[in-house]
Amino acid sequence: MKSVRIALLGTQHDYAQGLFPLITQSLGYAISWVKPAQADLVIYGAFYKPNNKPYRWLPKPLRNPAVSLEKQLSLRKSKPLTLFHTCESIRHNTFKTDYSISFDLGVQSQNHLRLPYWMDLVNWSHEGITGNSNPRFGELLSLQKMQGPLGNAFLSRPQQAAMITSHLLEPRKMLHEAVDKAIGIAGFGPFFNQTIKNHHSSNFEKRELLQKYAFNLCPENHLFPGYYTEKIPESFLSGALPLSWVDANVCADFNPAAFINLEPMAWQNFEPLSGLLHSKKYLESYCDQPLLLKQPSLEPAKQFIGAILQEATS
Repeated sequence: MKSVRIALLGTQHDYAQGLFPLITQSLGYAISWVKPAQADLVIYGAFYKPNNKPYRWLPKPLRNPAVSLEKQLSLRKSKPLTLFHTCESIRHNTFKTDYSISFDLGVQSQNHLRLPYWMDLVNWSHEGITGNSNPRFGELLSLQKMQGPLGNAFLSRPQQAAMITSHLLEPRKMLHEAVDKAIGIAGFGPFFNQTIKNHHSSNFEKRELLQKYAFNLCPENHLFPGYYTEKIPESFLSGALPLSWVDANVCADFNPAAFINLEPMAWQNFEPLSGLLHSKKYLESYCDQPLLLKQPSLEPAKQFIGAILQEATS
């Protein structure tokens, strides 16, 4: 088995259990997690802030050692390969690295891979990738179920929308107001229950909760081509019709006929929404729609990551 030394800077806390390391291991590499000065590959995440005070994102006791490590890194004769991998709505070229992985569509570069975060939460066991998890939802996302229809169970549930959120910053605030006015909203998560410190301590599984409601208000935080997270598929797999806020290029990942996109109604102040959500005939049109029109594959990601690892260790 080959080995690769990887350092992480500004990645999310559970990155080491995510898709990139799992694919790396499936390609026959044993990973040693090291400091940047010893790395073959340095992976920068969305929480790395190079333009702020050095290592401001780190706890104060760790900042001076980090600066020291960076100086050691600059003195190395052979520089490690660098990769920017973001699971947030941050552009692939936020800062200069050798390679990048992001949500972004339309990037004309062989050094960029589009790998949206919702794919991190998919059950890829049929492709030999195991070990990832989706604890907040309660299970990994099933490609097979997403290629099947939503079904009609949501029509017999309480005709109300669930919303799970930690804040009501825009656009969530206006969407909450519009949907609440139309059918009412049952709110969950840290914003609605201040005894919950964060989503990871919410003491409920989203899958179980969403199965009690006909709809799920699950807007994306930003409108950008390619930025589509786990929100829509988790709602769909719970049998709750997703009410989303997403840009029109969502067809790159999901079937637009399988959920309601609120974004095109904004110019009308969401006036059509109430009539649509109270129309049984309109809602029935979603019952037979699958969320995925084609099955995605990790093969492009395996090839991209394999090339990076080969270059990093050569």
